[in-house]
Amino acid sequence: MAGNNPSPTEYIQHHLQNLTFGYHPENGWSMAHSAADAQEMGFWALHLDTMGWSIAMGALFIWLFRKAGKVATTGVPGTLQNIVEMVFEFVENTVHGAFHGRNPVIAPLALTLFVWIFLMNLLKLIPVDYVPEIFARLGVEYMKMVPTTDPNATLGMAFGVFLLIIYYNLKVKGAGGFAKELSLTPFNHWSLIPFNLVLEIIGLLVKPLGLGLRLFGNMFAGEVIFILIALLPFWVMWTLNVPWAIFHILVISLQAFIFTVLSVVYLSQAHEHH
Repeated sequence: MAGNNPSPTEYIQHHLQNLTFGYHPENGWSMAHSAADAQEMGFWALHLDTMGWSIAMGALFIWLFRKAGKVATTGVPGTLQNIVEMVFEFVENTVHGAFHGRNPVIAPLALTLFVWIFLMNLLKLIPVDYVPEIFARLGVEYMKMVPTTDPNATLGMAFGVFLLIIYYNLKVKGAGGFAKELSLTPFNHWSLIPFNLVLEIIGLLVKPLGLGLRLFGNMFAGEVIFILIALLPFWVMWTLNVPWAIFHILVISLQAFIFTVLSVVYLSQAHEHH
């Protein structure tokens, strides 16, 4: 893109376009060469960059924690062990404060969500032109490397949490208890069951939407600002880019924390009897 001297609009569109593979009505199974191509591929188009970077960050998470576990010592801990223990204790305290049931799955789930989302968000601190330029030299036209700026990734994680919410509601309360909770809350009278159902079902569906869209919205907005800063003259770009990147360290940590805490709170509610 730099060699073609793109306009600001073309530059922004290029950096916000995913590497998309799917079925095109005219070209069959192929890569998208524009946003219009990706749109015409429809629902089953795959964002290969989102999938690749999210899997890579998941693998990095597993590798780092496994390595920390293998070199752990009761003596003077190393840097990696210190960091892992701090993260582990932070998540453990968060779960103890927000989850009031007994379930051995919740703490590992919270740890996975927090670290995985944090690592995916952390990719945002890499300069916006660096990785796309490397892949462009390798013949890959598009490369949007921050998975959490793609609603497919954030809503996918939120949908996974939502399935767990439904599963534990049914497991802990039973189908009848869950149905009774939906139909007799907040007003405990049979005549208001339709009204209760509308309120409770909307509230239930809003949980995954809120989880996914909150994370996506914050990360996407930050990515757009980084791209706009990259369009400025060099000296202005670095004057603004460094403070914004430092501020964004707080944002990426906070968004990982919020997603994790809300997931734990929703799952705690699923374990409560009313």
